[in-house]
This record gives sequence, structure tokens and C-alpha cells, in this order.
Amino acid sequence: MAQQNPLWKRLLWMVVLWGGSVLALSLVGMFFRVLMTAAGFKSH
Repeated sequence: MAQQNPLWKRLLWMVVLWGGSVLALSLVGMFFRVLMTAAGFKSH
């Protein structure tokens, strides 16, 4: 079995993946907001 990576490297990967998923989710949310505004829907 391969040697396990150090703790800091595993934590760095976790932070990178978490940040990427948050960024992707916010981009999808902004895309849907633009789409709904273009269709004539308002949030308030």
C-alpha cells in the first residue's frame, strides 16, 4: 500500500475541494438569478 500523505497536504486538498464546490455552487446560483431576471421574474 502507498505511503499516506502528510496531514497538511490532506487538509489542503480538502480546503481546495470545498472552496471549488462553494465557488461552483455560487456560479450556478448567479446563473439562475440572471436567467430568472431575463425571464421577467423578480426576487421581490
